[in-house]
Amino acid sequence: MSPASQVDAWLQRLASERQASAHTVDAYRRDLAKLLRFMEAQGVATFDALDPNRMRAFIATEHRAGLAAKSLQRLLSSCRSLFRQLIREGALAHDPMAGVRGPKVRRKLPQVLDVDEAGALVETDSGGKLAVRDRAMLELFYSSGLRLSELVNLRWIDLDLDGGEVRVLGKGSKTRVVPVGRPAITALRALGAAEGMPPDSPIFRGRGGAPINPRTVQLRMNKLALGLPKHVHPHLLRHTFASHMLESSGDLRAVQELLGHADIATTQIYTHLDFQHLAKVYDAAHPRAKRKP
Repeated sequence: MSPASQVDAWLQRLASERQASAHTVDAYRRDLAKLLRFMEAQGVATFDALDPNRMRAFIATEHRAGLAAKSLQRLLSSCRSLFRQLIREGALAHDPMAGVRGPKVRRKLPQVLDVDEAGALVETDSGGKLAVRDRAMLELFYSSGLRLSELVNLRWIDLDLDGGEVRVLGKGSKTRVVPVGRPAITALRALGAAEGMPPDSPIFRGRGGAPINPRTVQLRMNKLALGLPKHVHPHLLRHTFASHMLESSGDLRAVQELLGHADIATTQIYTHLDFQHLAKVYDAAHPRAKRKP
């Protein structure tokens, strides 16, 4: 089997057996296409002919072409995943990635809204026939820390307004149940009263009753946040939810569960945000913390 055929088989397995999202499969496909082009340029006909030195040369080539450190790390991860599968199948006798390390990625802290900014955003009255939908959408984002893909795919049957819970289908087709706050429940009841709540109907509908397009949500949020000094997007409210929850509770594990993170290391970035907040309070309040201009 050719390397290209082996890659295709791996991608099909990702989609069917591991239920990876189309976005994830496309990312793997783009990364592995780079590897296949490198092999062709180097005259390497099989994955068995690859070794750590050649893989380092591959990474160096992509780095010189301008690929950022974060993208290089993802490229390495894609290659490792493919090689591990081929080794399990007996199609590869050794690991070409053994000892290969990518550049360190400087992790960028996500921007968040403070409590007043978040309150001003979710309470924005957009006016017109979309006002009820917009309010419910913003309240649910901030109340439950949902991803954009999770919010647009919600149906009324997923929501328990009396119990204050919503069942969410997250990454990797993993289901979690998260609380819904009182203002969000009120806004959702208003939306249901205005549009009806057939159990299998999307909560947030687009044209023809289909789930609202993610791009539509992004555009609405940009319009509603014109008065705020920060670039507002759906994931910003998820970051804000996580930061405010951690700031108030200090319970990292609980925030991990609420966000649906598989690895707590992903959630730990919010501990840095929390420390930044504490440092600002300290700098502003402690007489010995005043820095000279």
